[in-house]
Amino acid sequence: MKKFILLLLLQPLLLNAQINMDSLWGVWNDSSLPDSSRLKAMYAISWDGYLFTQSDSAFYFAQMQYDLAKEKKQKKYMAMALNTQGVSYYFQSDYAKAIDCYTKSLRIREETGDKKNIAASLTNLGSVYREQGDFAKTIDYYTKSLKINIEIGDKKGIATSINNIGTIYDEQGDYARAIEYYTKSLKNYEEIGYKKGIASALNNIGSIYNEQGDFENALYYYTKSLEIDEEIGKKMGIASTLNNIGIIYSDKMEFTKALDYFTKGMQIDKEIGDKQGVAIFLNNIGNVYREQGDFTRAIEYNTESLKIQEEIGDKKGIATSFNSIGIIYSDQGNYVKAIDYSLRALKIAQEIGVAIEIKSASNNLWASYKQTGNFKGALAMHELYIQTKENIESDENQKEVIRQEYKYNYEKQAIADSTKTAEEAKVKNALLTAEKLKNKQQQQQAYFLYGGLALAILFGGFIFNRFRVTSKQKGIIESQKYKVDEAYNKLEEKNKEVMDSITYAKRIQSAILPTNKIVKEFLPESFILYKPKDIVAGDFYWMEQKGGKILFAACDCTGHGVPGAMVSVICNNGLNRSVREYGLLDPSKILDKTREIVIAEFEKSENEVKDGMDIALCTLEENTLKYAGANNPLWIIRNGEVLETKANKQPIGKFDKQLPYTTHTFELNKGDSIYIFSDGFVDQFGGENLPEGRKGGKKFKSKPFKNLLLSIQEKTMEEQRVLIDEAFEAWRGSLDQIDDVCIIGMRV
Repeated sequence: MKKFILLLLLQPLLLNAQINMDSLWGVWNDSSLPDSSRLKAMYAISWDGYLFTQSDSAFYFAQMQYDLAKEKKQKKYMAMALNTQGVSYYFQSDYAKAIDCYTKSLRIREETGDKKNIAASLTNLGSVYREQGDFAKTIDYYTKSLKINIEIGDKKGIATSINNIGTIYDEQGDYARAIEYYTKSLKNYEEIGYKKGIASALNNIGSIYNEQGDFENALYYYTKSLEIDEEIGKKMGIASTLNNIGIIYSDKMEFTKALDYFTKGMQIDKEIGDKQGVAIFLNNIGNVYREQGDFTRAIEYNTESLKIQEEIGDKKGIATSFNSIGIIYSDQGNYVKAIDYSLRALKIAQEIGVAIEIKSASNNLWASYKQTGNFKGALAMHELYIQTKENIESDENQKEVIRQEYKYNYEKQAIADSTKTAEEAKVKNALLTAEKLKNKQQQQQAYFLYGGLALAILFGGFIFNRFRVTSKQKGIIESQKYKVDEAYNKLEEKNKEVMDSITYAKRIQSAILPTNKIVKEFLPESFILYKPKDIVAGDFYWMEQKGGKILFAACDCTGHGVPGAMVSVICNNGLNRSVREYGLLDPSKILDKTREIVIAEFEKSENEVKDGMDIALCTLEENTLKYAGANNPLWIIRNGEVLETKANKQPIGKFDKQLPYTTHTFELNKGDSIYIFSDGFVDQFGGENLPEGRKGGKKFKSKPFKNLLLSIQEKTMEEQRVLIDEAFEAWRGSLDQIDDVCIIGMRV
């Protein structure tokens, strides 16, 4: 992912694109010149052959250099030639040959005591093992390189070693340590003005934010990195950053933008012959097609990526490709193949310690085992997934990212402040010199000074008295402040306990929701927009498949937050029992039985509980749709018209006059769109041009919501989800979300 880091330690000739080849060949062919001059010329030619033509002639040129250097016993240039060949093999992903060349080069440099280049060789070897997923060896080589760079005072080498070590912790999901190393590296690069290093560190910091879901900050750092790479023409860096930006847009479901960035980046990697980079782009493009439901093209791209990863021996890449293919088969309902590929991915990921791939593999195995009835395996994989996810997203990691960000900005400001202070000192000294020249003139003013001093003494007595009074008051205030701080700390500790409990409750509530894979399996052309107001929610969506029917519902329990979530668990259980235990498939019968179960649960309390649920429940069998609702309607959009079916005006729960619910039956036509939803969207306050400071606004309401849905009928269902979400956020603006939002849409 960050292979371009290796280039940071290469010789200055690597960076010079203005080599005069005719002149260099002239030097090489002139046998009357010193051997050292001829060898320098051939070194430049061999680098040019690799970097700018990307041809196999680079090996030939390097071999010419090596042969002459060996003949003349010039060990320095023998090592340089071997290093050139090693880098060429590295970027062609021929890791065995790269290691062989780097090791031979290292031995020669150790014989000559060339410490700077010993450090470079150690870094090169570490980078090869990193690509193969052998992080233990990688850390060993990087650490040895860092030690030598510190010993010889090579600032650029130190910064690069620190940056490289950061990438290992990044791969293992230890973001707290990764961000610490990246930030130190960035600071060191900025001190020496090394733009390639600055771009690399910025790109890596952006990856940390991206991996924690902070897309805004990730894009900020990626963009800064891309600007520098484009300025200096660093193609490998440009390709890497384009890939990272593409991943963000893919995560945001902006697939057109994502494919654009992936395609541009892959073209660059093809031009420079970076096989691993091409494989990564192929995998990411495949993932985009999978998200769009184009499984044929997804398998095609991911399989091509896997072929390259196996060819070059990139274990992490192989695990990534196995995971991607496993997820595709899971989405298609082929759980046997999904389990096979995911197990392969998990084995490799655990072997090399890559947290992201362990998380992905265990999540897919959890869902696949659950679908095949292997509940023991599902539980084990779910526990592994939660454990890995918590490690990656731990508070420590997130807090360290923020802390390092502020520390970095603070230290930059401190340097600026110290520079300003030095300038002020210079000005002050100049003024003091001028004062001395005017000393005689100031003697006449001394009399006034003595008079003023007498007044100052009198005034000082008054001030001292006030100081005593103030000190006493300060003591009282500090005592009170201590008590307040102590109370605050206790309150903060309690608050953390409560928040930890709520966060855990969210995990439990999330477990009762159908996974995205299940939703797409049962309703391929559909979307669910689910926006809890708080960490946990009173709204939830529900789905079952039984007797050839697909049952789905949008549910809105009384309240939101913790109270709403507790009610949602009871109501969800009522729906499950109505279908699974009582075998009901008719929507109205399901709602009748669910109401009975919910009321029975609440009647166990000594206090009267009037909480309950509003719901829109549908069953779909081929083109026949059946619907029953408690306060929540059904909308069918057909030929540009909204056909609304109203619900029974009674909740699932206690009600003064309880009546049986009504089932409505429809024969759907191709192209019909169906929508069921809670009232969170239409009741949201917002609107443009609100008076400053006003907390209210107006509700979105039902008619504008219908018009919104009508206006996006030409879009895919996934695009509709994005547009509805954007419309909600634009309407809400800076106002708080007042309720949970749950909208389900599907198209025949």
